[in-house]
Formats: sequence, structure tokens, C-alpha cells
Amino acid sequence: MPPRPLRDLPQRAGFGLKSEHYADVLAAAERGPLPAWVEVHPQNYFGAGGPPHRWLTAIADHVPLSFHSVGLSLGSAAGVDRDELASLAALCERYEPAIVSDHLSWSNGPDDKFPDLLPIPYSHAALAHFVGEVGRVQDRLRRPMLIENPSRYLAYAADDWGEVDFLHELCRRSGCGLLLDVNNVEVSAFNLGLDPAPWLDAFDPRLVGEVHVAGHSRKDDGIGGTIAIDDHGSAVGQSCWDFLAAFLRRAGPRPVLVEWDSDVPDYATLMGEVAKADALLVREQVDA
Repeated sequence: MPPRPLRDLPQRAGFGLKSEHYADVLAAAERGPLPAWVEVHPQNYFGAGGPPHRWLTAIADHVPLSFHSVGLSLGSAAGVDRDELASLAALCERYEPAIVSDHLSWSNGPDDKFPDLLPIPYSHAALAHFVGEVGRVQDRLRRPMLIENPSRYLAYAADDWGEVDFLHELCRRSGCGLLLDVNNVEVSAFNLGLDPAPWLDAFDPRLVGEVHVAGHSRKDDGIGGTIAIDDHGSAVGQSCWDFLAAFLRRAGPRPVLVEWDSDVPDYATLMGEVAKADALLVREQVDA
């Protein structure tokens, strides 16, 4: 199958595509409303064929795709998972997504794969390692990628870098860009006892190619406190919308993704969240 023509992501809102909404998206292509773009986890499409590819092929005829990888494990000591990278490269050739991204994290050990995106230390050694692995991926995919800021529940002692400076230096050395997850800033700031507003303001908008918003929950941590959980299981909170609006006022419009990965709602509810993001983007375009 020849690759699809490359389409840029519009500076509009999209959502994370789930199988529950395949039929809804194709129906909306005829009568609306349709998201401006959709994001998928490419690991869900590493099989050679079958229903997932039939659905995604049909949907890709109507909207651009962004691939948000969750399995490269860029921060693992052994480096990028070579099988994951080979599968991702083949999938990119098949669909030509507008953007490919992954996380500032690790998830593979010597003998295990962990079902989580685990934090890396912000050390000089970790930065050098991560730069090399990002370069390896970009060379294989023949394109720059975006790296997402993590949601954190703790911080390593004696880091050499703050998170934003670490990410900026990663971009400078590797040529990658940033996927700015506003909800992750809010979750990390709450858990680490920091103010999310100056944290968000520190990101250089020139490096940001995509923005995520999502809902999170707060729970008793079992030791007398409260912890924010990045569960993507609810509507985007008002504070997250406010932080997004503040970033867009400073940065201008960007492709914005609504993430809702657990307790997935119906299509109409999800598109209501997309409409809120689009309203902010339109306002910033008008004001600009």
C-alpha cells in the first residue's frame, strides 16, 4: 500500500480515537460534527491487518492522524525498544501521520515491560542518553518527533536540571519538539507542591507542536494527604481550560487534543469537549 499524502494538523481541536467511536467518526464525516484531527496510540495498530486497520484506513481518508506512542521507552538504560521502533516505522510508512510523539519516560527493564510511563532523573547523564535515543528514533522515522512532559508523583533528589530546562535542552540538542500536556503540568505541580502557572509560563511556545488537555482525579494517598492521578477519566477541569487559555494567549493557536482514555464517554460528550477547545482556539485567532 503506498503511503498516504502527508497532511499537517490544523490548529484546531481533536480527540484521542478509541474503538468505541470508530463508527461515530465515519458517520460524522457525512453529517458532522467531525473532529479536525484524531490521535491514536500506534501500538494498537501494530498487527498486519484486521478490523483495526480497516477502521483506521477509512477514518484517515477524512481527518489527519497524530501517532502518540507509548512503547518506545526512550529513557530505559538499554535504549529504545528496537522491535517497537521497527513496528512504528512501518506504521508511519503506511499512514504518514502528521505528527509522531512519545514521552519523557521509561518503561522497559532488562527482563520486563512495565505498564506505566516511569519518570527519569533530570541529570546530565539522563539528558545525554535521552538525546541519543531521540536521535535514533528520528533517524529511523526520517522526521522530527515531539516529546511529552510527564505527569509526576515524586521527584528525584539532586536533579541537575529543572523539568522545563531539561526539555528545552533536549530539543536544542536533538532537534525534537515538545508536546505540551497542560494537565500533566497541573498534576505534577499539585503532587510536588509547586505553582503550575509559572511552570507553564516557562515553556518556550516556539518548541510546542501539539497541546494536550485532560481530566484528572484526586485521591487520599493513604498517609494523610491527597495525590493527583493522571487518569484521563473525566471531563477537562476548569483550571486546565484556564491554563490552556493562558498558554494560547501567549503562544497563539496550536493543535489541541482532548484526552479521555478511561470511562470513555459517548461521542456527543467527547465532541462537546472538543467544541470547548475549538472555542478557545477561535478566540485566540480573532484576538491575534
